Amino acid sequence: MSSSQGAGHFCINCGAALVLRVVEGREVEACPNDSFILWHDPKVATAVVVEADGGIVLGRRAIEPGYGLWCLPGGFVNADEDPAAAAARECLEEIGSTVELTGLLGIFHIAKTDAASMIGIAYRGRLAAGVAPQAGAEMLEVAVFPADSLPAMAFPSHREVLAGYLRSPAPGVAWALHRDAAMAPLEALPSGTRGRRPPRRTQ
Repeated sequence: MSSSQGAGHFCINCGAALVLRVVEGREVEACPNDSFILWHDPKVATAVVVEADGGIVLGRRAIEPGYGLWCLPGGFVNADEDPAAAAARECLEEIGSTVELTGLLGIFHIAKTDAASMIGIAYRGRLAAGVAPQAGAEMLEVAVFPADSLPAMAFPSHREVLAGYLRSPAPGVAWALHRDAAMAPLEALPSGTRGRRPPRRTQ
């Protein structure tokens, strides 16, 4: 698309169709009449490794993408939310449980080709005392999996988080990203992280 062609969006000041322009070395959508530029910023999302009775709480998704596959509780941060508060809210919505966040696992970039990229914030957490997880509206079921018997995950980013969690020796210790290991399937992790013990499931 040339810079003289419309880019699909409109100026919030004058209503003119935005055109492509190179600004600071990047091709962006800009107004031909004034200084408005439509910057495509990443979305911010959270994920929480929730510990419970020596295992990790996962949910099996009831929605796309990833219907029927397992995932960590988490989701997008609203514009007026602190990321930690968003993580706790998503846990309540998705696994029906109050979760205490006990540490930051890491912050990482999730590249997308068909949408805005994402900034992921991963936390370690634990279930509140006396609380049993249960499936929220976006989950078919929830289960507690032993750390050495994790299922296939719906999202590469969640595999990345779990790989980092398994490398992190204690709460409060953040993990460094290693791209090759981060994007590998869980089956490719060291043999000590794999096993066959069945999860405990709740509906």
